[in-house]
Parts: sequence; C-alpha cells; structure tokens
Amino acid sequence: MQDVNTDSRPLDLICLGRVAVDLYAEQIGCRLEDVSSFAKYLGGSSGNMAYGTARLGLRSAMLSRVGNEQMGSFVREELERAGVDTSGLQTDPERHTGLVLLALKDRDTFPLLFYRRDCADMAIDADAIDPAFIGRARALAITGTHLSTETTRRACRKALDAAVEHGVKRVLDIDYRPVLWGLTPPGDGETRFIADSKVTEDLQQWLGDFDLIVGTEEEFHIAGGSTDTGEALRAVRRTSDATLVCKLGPLGCVVIEGEIPERIEDGILVKGVRVEVLNVLGAGDAFMSGLLRGWLRGEDWATSATYANACGALVVSRHGCAPAMPTEEELFDYLARRDGVPRPDKDGRLNHLHRVTTRTPAEWPEVCGLAFDHRRQLTDMARDEQADPERLPTLKRLLVHAAEAGANRAGLDKPAILVDDVFGQEALNEASGRGWWIGRPVELPGSRPLRFQHGDDLGSCMRHWPREHIIKCLVFYHPDDPVALRLDQEARLRQLGQAACANGLELLVEVIPPAAMPVDDTTLPRSLQRLYNLGIRPDWWKLPAMSDTAWRAVGRVIDEQDPHCRGVVLLGLDAPMDEMKNGFGPAARQMRCKGFTVGRTLFAEASREWLAGRIDDAILVSRVADNYAELIREWRRLRRTMLQVEEA
Repeated sequence: MQDVNTDSRPLDLICLGRVAVDLYAEQIGCRLEDVSSFAKYLGGSSGNMAYGTARLGLRSAMLSRVGNEQMGSFVREELERAGVDTSGLQTDPERHTGLVLLALKDRDTFPLLFYRRDCADMAIDADAIDPAFIGRARALAITGTHLSTETTRRACRKALDAAVEHGVKRVLDIDYRPVLWGLTPPGDGETRFIADSKVTEDLQQWLGDFDLIVGTEEEFHIAGGSTDTGEALRAVRRTSDATLVCKLGPLGCVVIEGEIPERIEDGILVKGVRVEVLNVLGAGDAFMSGLLRGWLRGEDWATSATYANACGALVVSRHGCAPAMPTEEELFDYLARRDGVPRPDKDGRLNHLHRVTTRTPAEWPEVCGLAFDHRRQLTDMARDEQADPERLPTLKRLLVHAAEAGANRAGLDKPAILVDDVFGQEALNEASGRGWWIGRPVELPGSRPLRFQHGDDLGSCMRHWPREHIIKCLVFYHPDDPVALRLDQEARLRQLGQAACANGLELLVEVIPPAAMPVDDTTLPRSLQRLYNLGIRPDWWKLPAMSDTAWRAVGRVIDEQDPHCRGVVLLGLDAPMDEMKNGFGPAARQMRCKGFTVGRTLFAEASREWLAGRIDDAILVSRVADNYAELIREWRRLRRTMLQVEEA
C-alpha cells in the first residue's frame, strides 16, 4: 500500500461526480406508487462520499454542480454543515439540481426513480475547474457516472490531468447505474447490472488513469467485460496497475495489488460484518468513505477495509444515505463492540452517539436567551390590564424584534429565544431560518404531573416542526416525590425523549423543584442522576440558580453520564434584575453552563405597559432590548473574569 499520509496538503480528498437530493419514502414496505410522504436528504454517490469522509474526520471537498434554486442551496448547506469544502461546487444558472425518489419495499427491493434529465451535476463545466484547486488535495475520487457523457468526461479529463501534474492520487468508484448510461427505462433505477459492450469499452479507456479502483463484483463485470469475476478483474488488470478493491456484500471485500490470483479470495480478504439490512442504498458510498478514511490516514489495507465494511454495515441498517453515515467516534465505538451488535439501529449507545456527534452546529459555546414562551402568565397579564388577549401574538413578534435589537446592542451574533406555538407561531416563523437558538415548549403550563400542551401524540405534532427548533419541557420534579407521581412524570419524559430522537430534534429539559418541597445542594444533582439512570439524555438542561457546591455536583453528573451534553442554561423565575445578576456568579464559574434564558425579568414590566396602551411598539422593543443587552453584558463580564482567573 502506498502511504499518502505524509502529504500535508490542505485537503485530503476532492469528490467529483453526482450530488443531488434524495427523497426517501417514510413508509416502509410499500411500492413507490403507494408512498405518501418522503424525507429529504443529501444524495448522489460523490456527495455522499464527500459527506461521509468529512464525518469521519477527513478534509473533504465537493467538485460538482447544483442548480441556482432551493434544492441546490440545500445541497450546498448540508455539505458545509458536515465540514465539506464547497468552493469547487459550481452553480448552474439554468438547470435544476438532480432528484432521486426511493422506496424501501423489502430488504431486496428498492424502487428508485431518478429525476436527472439534463440536471446540473451532469453539466459540470470543465473550464471552471481550477487545476490549482485539484493540487490542494492528496486524492481525487471520481464516480463512474461521470464517465458516461461527453460533458462530464471533459471535466474528469481536466481534473485527472491536473491530478497527475500535482501528484494527486486518483480513485475510481465504478458506481455503475445502467439507467444513468441510458440502458433502462427512466423508472428502473433499481437495476444494478446490464452487460453492455459499449459501456465496457468506454470505461476501459479510463481505467489506466487511476491508482485505486473500487467496485462490486457486478461493477467489475461491466468494467472487465465478463460476468466471471476473476476474468473481469484480470481484464481490468490488463489496462490498469491500480490497487483493486472488490466488494463482496456481507462477505466483506478483497484487496488486490499486483497480479490477480486464481481465487480472488487469495487477495487481502477482509470479512464483513453481518447486520440486519433495512436499506442497501448508500452502503457503497459508506464503504468508500471508510476505505478512504483509512487509506488517507496511512492505515494498511486490512484496517482500511475494516473501516469500510463497518461503515457499510451501519448504513444498511438505517434510513437514508448521507444522514446514516457514521462519525469517527461512532465508528470506533461500533468496531469495539461489533460482534455483540447485530442490530446497530436498535443499539441505544450507538444511536445516542450517532445523534449527538452529528448535531449541527457542532457547538453552541454561548446561549444568551430571551424567554417569552409564557402562556398562562401572559393571559393573566392581559386580563389584569383588561387587554384583548388577541394582541398576544403581536406582542410575541415584537419580542422577537427586541431579541434581535438587544443582541445587536450587546455584540451577540446569534440571539437565543424561547417562544411557544400557542400565541407565538408567527414569532416562531419570523425567527426561524436565521441560525438562532430557538426553544419551543411542549408542556401544559403549570401541570404536575407533567402533561403536554397538545396531547400525547407527540410524533404527529413534531413532524411539522423545523429541525432547528429545540423541544423545551418544564417539569416540576423532585427525586423525593411520591413514587406514583415520580414514575408518571418520568414516563412522560421518556416518551418525550423518544419523540425527540424519532423526529431528529434536540431536547431541553427544564427542572424546577416544587416550591413546597425542601431543596438543598443535592436536590438537582440527584434529579439529573435519576433521569440519566432512566436513559433520559437531553441535549440541554435548564436549571435554577444554585450554589457553587450544587453546580459542581451537577457538572460531575453530566460529565459522567453524557459528556456530549450541550450544556446547561440558567432560568430566571421572574427574579429582579439585580438578583438575577447575583445568581450569575456561581453559574459563570461552571463551563457546563452556557448562559441563560431569562424571561419576565426582561420583558414583564414593558409588556404590561404595552398591553395597557401606555407605551407603543417602539418603546416596548427598546426597553426589552436594553434589558436583554444589559444581562448579556453582565454574563459575559462574569464569564471573562472567571476565565482570566483560571488562566492566572
């Protein structure tokens, strides 16, 4: 194996080829004709490969083309979220981004319909490819579909010539799809092999350009022009000195350097991992991602192929291609336990790791939030001021403006807000899509035992939420609650956690000890420990002010139980501003606390006067923004002081 790990270029890998949008059937077991809803994912073999290798820690780039429309923006943004360099991703002013519709009929049947006629990635502009960009990478990976037309061949030729000039390793994933070579009707995207001498002839003209060629047995059949795998590999060898990696499905793969042995199993045979298959689509792209992760990190072929087989096994057990790709941490956890995990999709630890290591953004270093998710309190306020409650949605929209203004005044890039969908749906709509931290409550206000605002069918409610919204649930909880009450509330929180995972949403659990029960420095740490013991692992906690002792204990519980927890935000409970600031001191000394989400302390007085008609919209916004900015500045001052003390 040739070591490419000593090359210190800024990119590990450039992927040239298909990048599109996959629309995956959400109903499993039915024909494509009978599907009623789809999930939207990044797709296309090269797009999946760029995405998968980035998740595994490689510095990957995408070289392709998308449309100048919403789906093209989605593709670009999804790649960037995973850390993929998109500077080489062209935008086509006329053509649309390719689409693929897929159904999961059974483990052997995957109806697949390509909408790729004259699509953007097949119109990649060779003249727009900068040879210097190719030279920034250690490897260039091309997929076979882009050897099927004159336009894409020109782009591949230019990229490959630049790779030779700059000493870049060249990789081919044969990726044979007969429909994309015009050999099947448009509705038959599922067929993986049709022998065709013209395709074989076209492919063989390119095989000598590559250092590494990867394919299934059927893909080597088309490349070698024979349905006998050994003979096909020997035909490929006659035109190419590349290392050949032949995928054998659940049996694993074989790596062949040099002469093709009589029995292909006499190559470097790396056994696969047996798992229960949900969806084979995307398994090859996951395999390539794992293989390239090892190869480009200087691992030997047996290790690289082990990564490849494991990545493929994880993806075939999940829904979707790109979103199913494992992260590096997840991959190594699975490899350490693979013999005991026949169903990765059912393994709680793997599912949690997949969830928390693929979140976007990866970090929220600071959350300074304006909370106005109040429902009952604002209804009471409107009643007290004899104001029409129909004005409350307008109030919530004005508070969005106040959050933006206050953040600007304090120099905060991204405001954080908590807002409900009872009076605040328009406010939610206005704030969404801007990169803000947005929490959205689900609890029935004041309920103990915990009940949900819109009933128990959480899945039906949350499937309509934007993925950026964070589920917020307040529970009045004490570890010494009566057993029946405690079990009831814990069952609700488990139900909520399952709904969050199923819908791909983050979860914030706000824990407030009931006012009538005794509270000491152990109360909240014991509460969190109990919930963790039950498998409840929220992305965020929202907690009241505590002593230094209690904060340290809370931090230890989180560190031990879920090191990937995003952190804690401090709540306000309508405390006066000076009291709120005093409570910041112990919290700011704990790195697990990322900030605050404070509500009535900041908006109650001004909102009351606005409801009563004593101030106008502009004054309301200005006063709340001033309060919010003041609290942001105080939090940041205390945090800076704490960091300076630590550095000293």
